[in-house]
Amino acid sequence: MRLGFYMGYAQPGTNPLELLELAREAESLGYESAWAAEAWGVDAITPLAWLGAQTTTLKLGTAIMQLPGRSPANAAMTAATLDMLSGGRFLMGLGTSGPQVVEGWHGQEWGRPLGKTREYVEIVRTILRRERLEHHGEHYDIPVRGGTGLGKPLKLMARPLRPEIPIYLAAIGPRAVEQAFEIADGWLPIFWSPEQARSVFPVERAREGFDVAATAPAIVTDDVDSARAMLKEYYSFYIGGMGARGKNFYNDLFTRYGYEAEAREIQDLFLDGHQREAATKVPDAFVDEVALVGPVERIRDRLAAWRESGATTLLVSTRDAATLRGVAVAVS
Repeated sequence: MRLGFYMGYAQPGTNPLELLELAREAESLGYESAWAAEAWGVDAITPLAWLGAQTTTLKLGTAIMQLPGRSPANAAMTAATLDMLSGGRFLMGLGTSGPQVVEGWHGQEWGRPLGKTREYVEIVRTILRRERLEHHGEHYDIPVRGGTGLGKPLKLMARPLRPEIPIYLAAIGPRAVEQAFEIADGWLPIFWSPEQARSVFPVERAREGFDVAATAPAIVTDDVDSARAMLKEYYSFYIGGMGARGKNFYNDLFTRYGYEAEAREIQDLFLDGHQREAATKVPDAFVDEVALVGPVERIRDRLAAWRESGATTLLVSTRDAATLRGVAVAVS
């Protein structure tokens, strides 16, 4: 099981340089990759470009580039450019984001994410192979028909260092996960439970060489209860607040893990303005399932389940250098 560092995105009021310092530390500890995210603040690409200039072996992943934020052609150009600048270290993680961000931030209709993702990946791969781009689908029409008539199929001017840059997809729903196994090179799951992943997701359908890059929030500490409490705020935000009633993918996944009553209670409390109380309703058992919390010895014991779960890369999510070092020791 490979080891990666999930940087996420810089929180409001902080500078991405803090995350990049941790990423350089991760490289020195033997981590193979670092992954940047984006929501509606710091973007995912700029920090990776900065990081790539200061590292030599660390692979540079996006987890994720939001599909509505870039045309497929722009995403392909970005991937080719960063891969060339980094000497072939870029990993292209893509995801649709949710309807609140797609419509409320990017100003696009939510539409049908499965079909849109499939077309997006197809267009990106066509461009990176330096084939002339002509695509007429349900979601993308290139060159546009019925416009000025001046558009014509173009071919990428740059020559990619690797025409087959690995593409990862963030997916939660069963159909989206199946599609990731079919059209991508890797999958970026969230809330990975080693005990339940194989029953909730079709993990057995992953082909040889496919990378299941699962993220685990981690805190190396002797105070397990306090660490759990910190992570409960994170989980309650996603389960309760990242979406609306009836349209929250994280809440749906929490329910599929067997926490139906808790999912409903956390969401109701969070959306009614009781965020602190919502966090207290996240079960200890869930945090222990999906996170790595405790002394190095406890985390080392827990990693056996992760190795057996089908995860091939462990993305450690932390803001703490001591935790980066502790998990590296536990894995070794």
